[in-house]
Amino acid sequence: MNDPSTMNERELKNRINDFRTQISQNERVLKSIFNELKLQRTNVDELKEKRNELNLKVKLLVQEARELKEKRDAANDKIEVLKAKRSNIQTENNKAVNEIAQLKTERDNLNKFSRGNLGSLLKTYADELDSFLNAEIPLKVEIDIFERLIELEERIAAASSANDVHNKILEAYETSKNIHNDADEINKQIRTLAQESQKYHLSMLDIYKTNDECRKEANLCHSQIKDKYATFGPLRNKIDPLKAKTAQLREELSVHLEKLNDIQLIKDEKKIDSQHTVAKEKLRKKGRLSLEELGVLMDKGDLKF
Repeated sequence: MNDPSTMNERELKNRINDFRTQISQNERVLKSIFNELKLQRTNVDELKEKRNELNLKVKLLVQEARELKEKRDAANDKIEVLKAKRSNIQTENNKAVNEIAQLKTERDNLNKFSRGNLGSLLKTYADELDSFLNAEIPLKVEIDIFERLIELEERIAAASSANDVHNKILEAYETSKNIHNDADEINKQIRTLAQESQKYHLSMLDIYKTNDECRKEANLCHSQIKDKYATFGPLRNKIDPLKAKTAQLREELSVHLEKLNDIQLIKDEKKIDSQHTVAKEKLRKKGRLSLEELGVLMDKGDLKF
């Protein structure tokens, strides 16, 4: 670096302009860095706020999804209970169906044996009995009627039993009907609960999807925040060297300004001395002076009032 004490006025002025240019450039760079840091901090604050809002939304969505899952599971538990109940009812219905089939077989066998309904058999029996008791008939015919009466008694007993079995069948049908009604009601409840469970499940899936999107967006914000912070260090690292360099330039500028000021003072002094000499000579020769010339003579003590 050139020693200012060895520099002339032009060199000093050029050097001072260089210092001022460098200081101005450094100040612009510092201002740009501070503005960039301010902008980055603003962006970071906005990203943090957005990230925090998304994380809060995720937390609320998780809670909502948990509640929907509990409702869905509760509906499914009810369905399982109803299915077990329906299975028991189905077992009862199968027993009723088997019982009806057995009773039908028994009734059909009795009807096959009786070969007629109870009313017609009773009428035939009454007619045969009247003939057996009251009619004048040969012994052989009487024996035949007696055998028929015995057979009719057996057939009447079978027809009566068939009627009893038929009534049991009707009762079994009524039981089966009630079982079917109970099963239909349970199936209706199962369908309603299944629709309810599906509704909760689909809503839960929608929430999971939204939740995943929010998580990804929140993670992206966090990643962007980290990237922003990563730029802070290099920017901050430029500040202190620039400040130190600027302070050094200002110090050197001050030294050069002082030296230039000294030169200016010497020039001014020489100018005043020259003006003083001219004024004294003019006063001696002409006796008339300008106000500036009078001022110079008064400053030098040549004139007093």
